[in-house]
Amino acid sequence: PQPEAEPLPPLEDLLPGLRPTSPSSLTAPEIPGTVIVDRFIVAGSTIFRAEELADQLAGLLGRPITFTELLNAQTLLTDYYKDQGYLTSGAFIPPQPLNEGTVTVQIIEGRLEDVRITGLEHLKQSYIRRRLSQATQPPLNQNELLEALQLLQLDPLIETLSVNLSAGTRPGLSILELELDEAQPLVASLTLDNARSPSVGNIRRRADITHQNLLGFGDALSLSFTNTDGSNSLDGLSYTWPIDGRGGTIAFSHSRSRNAIIEDPFDVLDITSRSRGYQLTYQQPLHKTPNTELGVSAIASVQESQSFLGLDDIGGFPFSPGADNEGRTKVSALRLVGEYSRRSNRDVFAIRTQGSFGMPWFDASTSDIDGIPDSRFFSTRTQVQYLRLLAPNVFLLLRSDLQWTPDDLLSLEEFAIGGVSTVRGYRQDELIGDNGFFASAEVRFPLFKIPDWQTQLQLAPFFDIGQVWNSERDDELTQERLASVGMGLSLSIGNRFQARLDWGIPLIEVDTEADTLQEEGLHFTMSYQL
Repeated sequence: PQPEAEPLPPLEDLLPGLRPTSPSSLTAPEIPGTVIVDRFIVAGSTIFRAEELADQLAGLLGRPITFTELLNAQTLLTDYYKDQGYLTSGAFIPPQPLNEGTVTVQIIEGRLEDVRITGLEHLKQSYIRRRLSQATQPPLNQNELLEALQLLQLDPLIETLSVNLSAGTRPGLSILELELDEAQPLVASLTLDNARSPSVGNIRRRADITHQNLLGFGDALSLSFTNTDGSNSLDGLSYTWPIDGRGGTIAFSHSRSRNAIIEDPFDVLDITSRSRGYQLTYQQPLHKTPNTELGVSAIASVQESQSFLGLDDIGGFPFSPGADNEGRTKVSALRLVGEYSRRSNRDVFAIRTQGSFGMPWFDASTSDIDGIPDSRFFSTRTQVQYLRLLAPNVFLLLRSDLQWTPDDLLSLEEFAIGGVSTVRGYRQDELIGDNGFFASAEVRFPLFKIPDWQTQLQLAPFFDIGQVWNSERDDELTQERLASVGMGLSLSIGNRFQARLDWGIPLIEVDTEADTLQEEGLHFTMSYQL
């Protein structure tokens, strides 16, 4: 992650040359004589109370003032609007008799006469208009408009944008012109790593492809496929549809996999498994700025798996607690998620918390026997990441992950530690339990940088620790904790190629007889974006 969002140009460059076209910008003629104003009536404001605006003119009340000073009331109110971000709003004093010392000041609140969008090819204009709709409501506020434009520039569907705000056909009216270049909607990548369990083959080959704008509405279709020597997985076939201009989406995804145990000595048993899952997700940002985001999600999911014992053609076989006699387990769950992220020019903070409620829906696994897990459960999971810029190109990365449940969980819901994404230096998913905790600290130093080649090599010493434990079941874990220290090397070449090699040194010994790179404490990842 980058420590700072890419900023837009200064406001004066983004919205050039616009000034309120109200009478307050005109030079008032010198008219002899004075008047005494006892009360100002401010009309036409929908944002501020009339009394609040009249308070800005208190210095002109109850004393003789010249005509020029009287016209200064226009300037005072116009400046008040401008100070609050209403750049195109203004005030003027219409012709009127001075009856009993009362003067009426009229407010003209600025609004957009038209929004003109050019440069789009496949993306529909309605996508852009919906994302600007809130910020372009009258009266026009420059701060809200700038924030909406910054969010639009950060949109992955937009490569570049240029903006011009010009005066409209009448005072208070403006025309917003946007010239946009669309980003490449098709994104594909290839990844090679050793992030799978050696039992199914630790070398993983992965292909991801996403079309971010399939029908022109900002809808996305994604496909992810992985393969090892003992497994083939459709990790995700998903379609996402935007439902509003604030970033709300509805997504449906499907996954399935087939696995075979190929690790000696269990390979002779011909153990295989297959699984599939379906997920419907509603996601809605509640508050979103270029630097902060708060959002919630509701997820309905169904996951099922079945294991088989090929020895003597036995067929379906229950290897894990909670599986039926045919080796089937099925989890139906409703998950509620809250997410918050914040970034500045010095750090990035992100937290995600999820509550999962297991449901007995769609023939989910159930059991009336104490100590046997089923689909009726509750669990919480909280993940936190913090990135801090310590010095130029030197970063501190902190990560943590915590799962807690009072219930015995099916294997599909358990917490695992060990491997490249948790405790490095151990094999993938070395320890598994109902509950678990993981924490990591890492510092990234630059070793060398070649700007002309967009190439950078970083050194990353790290410390990882994790623990798992069960809730109520009788079988206690023989080992619960893992910890390691180590060193990583990270290489990036442009925006397309990324490689990472980690060597973890276990601080807690575990029994293992395998001889893969994972048991040697080595984890690698290489990815290339096509």
